[in-house]
Amino acid sequence: VADIERYTSLRVLFAAGAGVDQFDLSKIPESVALVRMVDDSLADIMAEFVVMSALALHREMPAYRVAQAAQVWEPLSILPAATSRVGVMGLGQLGQACLAQLRHLKFQLLGWNRSARQIDGVTTYTGPGELASFLSQCDILVNLLPLTDSTRGILNRETLAQLPRGAGLVNVGRGEHVVEADLLAALDAGQVGAAILDVFQQEPLPQAHPLWSHPQVWVTPHIASTMQVEGGAAVVAKNILRDLEGAELLHTVDRQAGY
Repeated sequence: VADIERYTSLRVLFAAGAGVDQFDLSKIPESVALVRMVDDSLADIMAEFVVMSALALHREMPAYRVAQAAQVWEPLSILPAATSRVGVMGLGQLGQACLAQLRHLKFQLLGWNRSARQIDGVTTYTGPGELASFLSQCDILVNLLPLTDSTRGILNRETLAQLPRGAGLVNVGRGEHVVEADLLAALDAGQVGAAILDVFQQEPLPQAHPLWSHPQVWVTPHIASTMQVEGGAAVVAKNILRDLEGAELLHTVDRQAGY
């Protein structure tokens, strides 16, 4: 936020999305509260994208897309969703909304978070010490983590190698969570079977980037979820009313945690 010090009466800054990594927290005065967008409609749209992606990977749609381009008619084995393990990294509002919808499809569900969470029907793992155990059981991995110094580059050569061979990846967190060169190497080696990527280190994705043309990658232009004006306005209005009444603001950012 440029020249925020000019606004001497500013007390609250509302983010227009669930993430706040676009803000330099060191440049926002301590007297100004930064509030994340936590909106059910935003979460519902994200869950739609994640369910679509998980089903596409489970039913091997990337492989059929390659077969179509080559005009190859080759049916693959079909397994029920109950045989596939879907792991979600990041168990906040968005992650829990995705898990709730995936549950209806009877996937085996796992979750990983930096702090402990208990979610019915989900086997949860906590902190760096349990990350490898979590990853080793994810046939499909969905990243919904907030971007912080501790999560930047978390999906790299070492962690991707901890997935079951041929696992699918869905990244709807931030592009900086993934070391793209390591992901490309894992795809080429078959360690990662396919990836559906909505976010990238540089956006728009540069024209010459190899992710555009990789046969096992689907690229979407950061559209997994966007703030809906009506729902977002209602969330902001609710918080403004709370502030006027002297109540504590909802969903303020923990500056130490970064989200």
